[in-house]
Amino acid sequence: MPLPWAGAPACARGGLATQRREDPMAILQVIEYTDASGQEIVHRVPPTGSGEFRLGSQCIVREFQAAVFFRDGKALDVLGPGRHTLTTANIPLLINLIGLPFGESPFKAEVYFVNTRQFLDEKWGTPEPIALRDPDLGLVRLRAFGTYAFEVADPQLFVNKIVGTRGYFTTSQIEGYLRSIILAKLTDLLGEAKKGLFDLPAMFDEIAAGTQAKVRDDFAALGINLKALYVNSISPTEETAKAIDERASMGAIGNMQAYLQYKAARAMGDAAQSSGEAGGLTGAGVGLGAGVGLGAAMAGAISQAMQGGQGAQQAAATVACPNCNAANPASARFCNSCGAPLSGKKVCPSCKAENAPEAKFCNNCGAKLG
Repeated sequence: MPLPWAGAPACARGGLATQRREDPMAILQVIEYTDASGQEIVHRVPPTGSGEFRLGSQCIVREFQAAVFFRDGKALDVLGPGRHTLTTANIPLLINLIGLPFGESPFKAEVYFVNTRQFLDEKWGTPEPIALRDPDLGLVRLRAFGTYAFEVADPQLFVNKIVGTRGYFTTSQIEGYLRSIILAKLTDLLGEAKKGLFDLPAMFDEIAAGTQAKVRDDFAALGINLKALYVNSISPTEETAKAIDERASMGAIGNMQAYLQYKAARAMGDAAQSSGEAGGLTGAGVGLGAGVGLGAAMAGAISQAMQGGQGAQQAAATVACPNCNAANPASARFCNSCGAPLSGKKVCPSCKAENAPEAKFCNNCGAKLG
């Protein structure tokens, strides 16, 4: 006696998932995919190989989905949201490609369900630091991070370029490829801008807009519409940050020679005190000898620093004329050789305008300054 469900379609006997589990090569009566996470860009049915379809099978496409039939490396027919019965009318490209006579089936193909909703808050970042020339620091290595938003505007073109050409169909592969495009354009933009590290935080909006303009055409060629792109951070690597801290410390110190002499005197004083506190007669003798030696060295360092200061004072006792370079007393207001004012500015011999001491040409008339 035949079983009551023997002639029922596969979907009535437990659905598509059960059918695939029992027989991967079984004819697919119902083709559909539900993405509970909403984060999958494209999903392939079946996951591997080609599926067996027949005319009359049902294809269910949900909202924000497009079903793209794929065979022999080409994206063919596209079905939008709704429930579709496969006929020669709604998959004509596929039928013509395989030369299937009307009503004859099954046939082999793949179906890619493309998510057409807008993907927000997608992350991009530099896996390796970007090396750039910096007008202030020389060479810097930077890391950059941000977000972007996109949507698949042309599912057929998208499947052709991403799946057919690149062979990518998992979300991680596609996102990695899109990030590589963004980073290539960002690096190119930063290299062309030739801005210093300290100028970049004020230019995040301009950098984002420029990168988006460069990336938009590349995304469009893949059937993707880039909706937005943001730069959240551009920061130096740890090595570059240490170099910046050292440079800032040197600037705060000012006179490096005087600072080193001061540090040497302090170090010798601390060493003498530590040696002088040694216990016992032996320690006292050692401490005394070390103290005498270190005291003499410290006195020499202080004397050298004072001599340096006296030399600077002697050098400052006279001032050079910015016009004729003649030496004048430090208290003089006008040059005793040419009469030019000793204000530290160069006076133009043509129009008498004052210029900066390092100026070579007059900022008023353009005459050459002596």
